[in-house]
Order: sequence, then C-alpha cells, then structure tokens
Amino acid sequence: MSKLPPAPPVPPFDIAASSAALCQAVLGLRGDALHAELGRVAGELLACSLAVFVAGCSDAGDGVLASQVMLNGDVLGHYQLGGRTFGDADRRQLDALATLTGTLLQMHGLAQRTTHAYAQVEAQLAHQSQILDQIHESVLTTDRMGYITSWNRGAEQLFGYTAVEAVGRHVLFLYVDDGGEEGADFPDAFAEQGGRMMEVRRRKKSGEIFWASLSLSPLRDLEDNPVGLIAYLTDITERKLAEERLHHLAYYQELTGLPNRTLFARLVDQGLMSAQRNEGTACVLYIDLNRFKLINGTLGRTVGDELLRQVAQRFRKTLRDEDVVSHLAADEFAIGLFDVRQHFEATTVAQKLQAVLEAPFLIGGHDLRVGASIGISVYPQDGADAETLLRMADIAMQRAKERVDNPDHNVAFYRLDMNEGMQQRMQIETGLRHALGHGELLLHYQPKFEIGSSRLVGAEALVRWMHPQRGMIPPSDFIPLAETTGLIVQVGEWVLEQACAQAAIWQRAGLPPFRLAVNVSAREFTSSLPGRVADTLKRYRIDASWLELEITESTLMHDIDYVIGIMDHISALGVALSLDDFGTGYSSLSYLKRFPIDTLKIDRSFTTGIPSDVSDCAIASTIISMGRKLGHRVIAEGVETLEQMEFLRQAGCDEVQGYLYGKPMAAYDFEKALRENWLLVA
Repeated sequence: MSKLPPAPPVPPFDIAASSAALCQAVLGLRGDALHAELGRVAGELLACSLAVFVAGCSDAGDGVLASQVMLNGDVLGHYQLGGRTFGDADRRQLDALATLTGTLLQMHGLAQRTTHAYAQVEAQLAHQSQILDQIHESVLTTDRMGYITSWNRGAEQLFGYTAVEAVGRHVLFLYVDDGGEEGADFPDAFAEQGGRMMEVRRRKKSGEIFWASLSLSPLRDLEDNPVGLIAYLTDITERKLAEERLHHLAYYQELTGLPNRTLFARLVDQGLMSAQRNEGTACVLYIDLNRFKLINGTLGRTVGDELLRQVAQRFRKTLRDEDVVSHLAADEFAIGLFDVRQHFEATTVAQKLQAVLEAPFLIGGHDLRVGASIGISVYPQDGADAETLLRMADIAMQRAKERVDNPDHNVAFYRLDMNEGMQQRMQIETGLRHALGHGELLLHYQPKFEIGSSRLVGAEALVRWMHPQRGMIPPSDFIPLAETTGLIVQVGEWVLEQACAQAAIWQRAGLPPFRLAVNVSAREFTSSLPGRVADTLKRYRIDASWLELEITESTLMHDIDYVIGIMDHISALGVALSLDDFGTGYSSLSYLKRFPIDTLKIDRSFTTGIPSDVSDCAIASTIISMGRKLGHRVIAEGVETLEQMEFLRQAGCDEVQGYLYGKPMAAYDFEKALRENWLLVA
C-alpha cells in the first residue's frame, strides 16, 4: 500500500474568507454546483487537493477526514477530505466549517420560507382586494370609534365617494338624520358579541337618499379581540318603493288616497287603546253620500270619481290631524274621532261635514250637489273594537237615511232597537231568497176598469209572499228590501214568468185577451229585457196583447237614449208600456213626448186627496189633460170612493184601479169574478 505524502505546511486559518465564500455559495448556488463549491471552499481552507461535499449520509473511507453538516438533527451532507495526512487541527477546522455551513443553510432556508410566506400573504391580500372590488356589494370597515379604515370599489359606486375621500372620515357623514339611527356609540354590545342586519337610509355624495340593507359584523385581530366593524351594504331602494306601493294598494283607496276599511280598523283600534287608558270616549261616524249614484249613473264614472276625490279633500280639511278619515267604498266614508269629551260632540263634527258639502262641486261643466246621511256609534257603550263600532254606525246611518224630511242633514246615533230592526231585515232577506225557490211567492191580480163603460180592460199582477210561519207578508215589508239587495231582479223575473203562465191558462180557457200589467224595476230595465220578454211570450204561446209592462218614472232618469232604445224594442214586440207613479219623479216633459208609452198612471198619492185637496185635484187634472194631448191613455190608481171616481170621470180620465172596484185577489177568485160580475172590453 502506497504511503500518503506528508501534510503540507498548514496555512494561516482564514475563516473569514472561507465564511464569505461559503455565504456566497449558499445564497447563490443550488444542487451539484453548491456541493462542488462547498468542496472547493473546504479544500482551500485545509490546503487539500481532494475535498468534496457529499449530500446525505455515507461512510467515509480510510485515511479520509470527514465531518457531517447537521440541520435541526438531520444530516444534510458531509465533507470528505483526502490526499494527505490530517491532524487534530485539521479536524477542528473542518468541524467548524461544517457547523458554519449548517447554520448558513438553516438561515437561508428560514429566509426563503419567510419570503415565500410574505409573497403568499401579499398575493392573498391582492386577491381579496380584487374580489372585494369586483363584487357589487358595498363593503367598508371601521375602527371601534367609527372611523372608516377601508372602502371597496362597490362602496365607491354606491356612495359616489372614492376611497381617498372616505377612508379616515367618520361613518356618520353617510347617515340620514332620522332621529333614531345607530351611530355614535360604535363600541356597543353587538360589536362585542356578534353582528346584526337592518334596513337603513343613507346619503350619497350627490345628496340623494336611498334605502340600503346593512349587515354589520365585528372585525377582530389575531387574538380574536374586536377592533372595529365590517359593514356590507346593498341598495334596496327599488324593493322598498315596491313594498311601499304594495302597502299603499293594500291599505289605501287608490282613488282618494284615504285609508281603506282595513287600515281604518287598525287605526281606530289603536285610538281605542289610548281612549281606554285615559278612560275617554271615542266615536265612529259612517257617512253615505246622497245622490251620488244618480250623478255617477247619469254623468259617468269619470265625473263620479272626481266628485269623490273632491269630497275626500273637503272632509280631510274639515277634520283635525288626529282624526281618522277613511274611504270605505263607492260613496261611503268613515270617520274616527278620539279625545272626545262628550259623545254629543260627534254631532257637531257630523254637521260640519254636512255643511262642507253644501257648496256645489264644479266638475266637467256641471254644477253638482251632494249631501250626506251620517250614523254615529260611541265607544265603549256601542262596541269595544273598530269593526263593531263601524257596523253599529252603519246601522245608525241606514236609519238616518230612512228619514225623508231632510236627508242631507240627517244624523242618527246607534240604538239597540236599530240593531234589532236590522236583524229582522236580514231575516226577511234570507227568507225571501228561500221563498223564491220554494213556492212561497204567489200572484194576486187587481182589476183595471174603463170609466166610460165600466168594463174590465186589464189587471195588475202583484206579488205576495205567503210565509210558512208568519203568514201573508205585505209587499211593503219585502219589496223595498228586494230593491236594496238586488233580489228585485229575481223577483221580477219570477213575476213575469208566472203572469205569462197564468195568461196562457186563461187563453186556453177561452177568455179574450186583456192586459196583464207586470211591474219592471230599474234594475231589470237593461238591454236584455226585450229578449227575455220575447222568449217568455214564445215559450207560453201567448199573444203580446196579454202583456203590459209598468215602468216607474225614476227608471227613465238614467241615460235617456239608452232607455228609449229598450222601450222601442219592447213596443216592437206588441207589448204595451205604462209609465207608473207619474208625477212623483223628475222626468222632463221634453223627454216625455219621446217615450213610446201607451198609458200614464197617476200615483195614488195624488188620488187620495181628491176631491177635497185642491192641489191634488189640480195635479190630477193636469196629468190627465197632458196625457190625452200626448195621445196616451190615463189611469188613476188608489180609487176608493165614488167622489174620487166622479171627479176623474169629469176630468177625462180613461181608466181606474182601486178598492172601489176590486181588491187584489188570487187567480181563481179573479177568474170567478170575471166570469160572474165583470164584462171585458171587446
């Protein structure tokens, strides 16, 4: 075995130069280049021509000086030197170099990891910033005192302020002074314990105020201590406006802008709670406009709607701010009065409301006048809630409306007997509906006679109600109710049907035709009436000469041309037309000549006073004279005495109807009297 050369003289130990070279290698090199440079530095340090750095763990051979490079207990590699003999000084130098190498590698690795971590944090912050800027939601943060610390692009777009303008300012500069905002005391309990959501109003840089959905959450540091707030805001102005529109539609009358029945009930109930606490009195007024339906039907809905708007304005100006005024429906209004010392004070308010309607309403070139009937209920004696008081006031209003002496100034308080009367009316209404389908209605016939010959010329078909428990109910008890509820249409259809059926029986029995008069209400007088009459005549196979329709004068007040058109169609069928209750309505004489009627019927209110009442005699004589000049026959109803009959004869009246000649009777009795006692006009 060859002997190694002796060790050369050891140069002076220059660890500083070696350290510098070692640092440059660790910082600038990687992999094999680093390992080669580490070997070179070790060779120069120890003046050794055979010096390498080997990565990992390996066993050194004989005659080789080796030293491991350790990092946190792990072996990164080791130096191996050979080519000469080595002493203890050499070993100490190599161990020192290995230790220095491990330290440098450790510091460099830590520096790399720290740099990478900071790069990752910076990248993450950049990503988060981009995300916050790209989302539509406005996001801002504040410190615990409320000063803005960050402001994303969404906040810039929402408020109009740039981040430069907003950051550093107190968040209160965005608030709207509503008197109850959250604001000054930012370090409150919710910031300490958790977030909350709310709907708030905020102000933009332009001054525009908008609604926003605000979500607040606490902003915490690394030790989870609250250091401020994170605020998320979204513009919800359109949604709030839509909600307000829906709320207005749900609780206000669109036409007048006044609270509807639902909101009125809520407001009154709130007022009653206050009255209860103060042991006070409250009143509800139910108002129904007089003549509105006539105006609306004659002049059209546009005029009617404007009239309601102006009535609502007058009512609102007359009342106090604390009073509640509601538009219930159509021509009905309601008032809630609170802080009333005595219930009779409501009468004064009612009279003011009636007085404010006395001035005419100038609409569309028309001078219109309406009045009001008013019913009043009082808390607490008449009811403890809004719906009960409103119902009681409605009952009182109906009673006030029944007074015909001065309807525009009628005011009535609710009384128990009013409610009882209303219950009776409801029972009658229910019973009438039942009667229509269960054969409780029947027809009686009252004869009509020609004065000159005393011969029968016709009969009026009059409906009667035979109640199974109450017996015969007079028409005065149920006909007005049928008019009010609309049941008069069904009753009228039934009467026409039964009268034609009876005419068919008499026709088959061989009786010559005579006019059976059927009353037609204003509700029935529609464009469908001529067709219904024609179908009924055809179904029962009777001649049109059997039928006469009696139309009340008030029917003619609604759309004259429309009414005349319907009358022309009926006349074309050969059916006679009679104008009933003439003299009690408001028909113009200029229109009278246009109506295709056959007969004028003098109302019994004028016949009763004949011949003692001068006015009744003058009216009756005028109607007879006018009718004859217009080519109409004239009949007087309600004739009960010979004196009345004689006056009518001398005045030139054509026909009479009344108890003097015959009361209304059932069909069998009427036919029997006809065959035995009466003569028909051929």
